[in-house]
Amino acid sequence: MKPVKSVTIIDDPQAHEDQHVHAVYDQIASHFSSTRYKPWPIIAKFLSDLPTGWIGLDSGTGNGKYLPLPADRPGSVLTIGLDRSRNLLQIAQHAGSEPGCLITREVVWGDVLGSGWRSGVFDYAISIATIHHLASHDRRKLAVQRLLQAVSPVHGRMMIYVWAIEQDELSKRSIPASGTDGSNHYPITGEDVFVPWVMSQSQHTAKGKFKNDVPSSATSKEVASAVPTLVAETPVYNRYYHMFAKGELKQLTVQAAKEFGLMVGSPESANAKGCRGVEVMQEGWERSNYYVELRRWVS
Repeated sequence: MKPVKSVTIIDDPQAHEDQHVHAVYDQIASHFSSTRYKPWPIIAKFLSDLPTGWIGLDSGTGNGKYLPLPADRPGSVLTIGLDRSRNLLQIAQHAGSEPGCLITREVVWGDVLGSGWRSGVFDYAISIATIHHLASHDRRKLAVQRLLQAVSPVHGRMMIYVWAIEQDELSKRSIPASGTDGSNHYPITGEDVFVPWVMSQSQHTAKGKFKNDVPSSATSKEVASAVPTLVAETPVYNRYYHMFAKGELKQLTVQAAKEFGLMVGSPESANAKGCRGVEVMQEGWERSNYYVELRRWVS
């Protein structure tokens, strides 16, 4: 398992993210993209169930692996990808292309906390493995509110995925739960951690040679006396994550919605016409991730 380390954020959250999220992903973009190609089934179904003609936002699109979906109805919806990493966006711009058939996607360089969209302009929005990179509760809450703001108040749908403290048996990570009371129960506030990204040797430019190569004509004594002065190490990049505890994602979305002026519940719970609200359609845990699906409504 990769050694995941607990971290205490002592500097400005934005500065912390700039150093331990944005700068890192620009460095590892190509290698990262090569490992991220298979969509999560629940997200794929969410996109497959959308009505034809809808337009949506992938907030934190990464390499754009969700932009070509739904696979069973290609082109039936249009998803616009947003990300802070220009290097990842260059990959996302042509997500799903085949050799000899270049496809250009709609992508935008920007921040998930920005408000560059007209309110209610999208029919749906997804945020997959993104909000957990924000380094404070208030910033994570604002990210949810930006999604609520971006989608239609009448029918807007949202899907959010974040990494969970509770990792499954196939996970490569072991999360230290330092905030517990010594029992096996995890805290409701989750854990701030660094998760290392180790570049593969094929992605690293290190030659791994002696500083002074030994000539082929060298005697056995000369070979034995040769000392390797430097063998370049494979670089490791520490990425910041807030690993969510059980119930924390739903709690975050409910708080974000209420502070955004929305009722939380089904449309039938509204006590008057014209009320605006959001309903939690489903929530759960899938393969070391917590997810929640939301739907906006007007009574």
